Amino acid sequence: MIKPLFTRLLPQITASAHCDLPCGVYDPAQARIEAESVKAICEKYQANEDPEFRTRALIIKEQRSNLVKEHLWVLWTDYFKPPHFEKYPQLHTLVNEATKLAGASGAKGSADPKVAEELLAKIDEIATIFWETKKA
Repeated sequence: MIKPLFTRLLPQITASAHCDLPCGVYDPAQARIEAESVKAICEKYQANEDPEFRTRALIIKEQRSNLVKEHLWVLWTDYFKPPHFEKYPQLHTLVNEATKLAGASGAKGSADPKVAEELLAKIDEIATIFWETKKA
């Protein structure tokens, strides 16, 4: 089989990262900021009777909840490595519980600020482990 000219002339490089450039920058604060937004939106939703406002709040809350999940998945799949999971066997469960709390059965599907508080607490547990791994 004859390869196209551009593949013969240009080197073939494979890279993987949480973004399009392997920057190596990871921080659970990204997930926490979005989760704080979810909680604030839930509080504003509960305090407002205007149907248009409440609809917009739910849409934005769902978007922010998805961002929480994405940031947690990046940590789980790209940052944390087998030695981290060996040292912190609860890590898989924590990330799973946090992503579920950000998902349809959690903050994405609820306008209850208490659910968002639970999500923030899980993110804080993950952050504690994250920063311990950064010290090692």
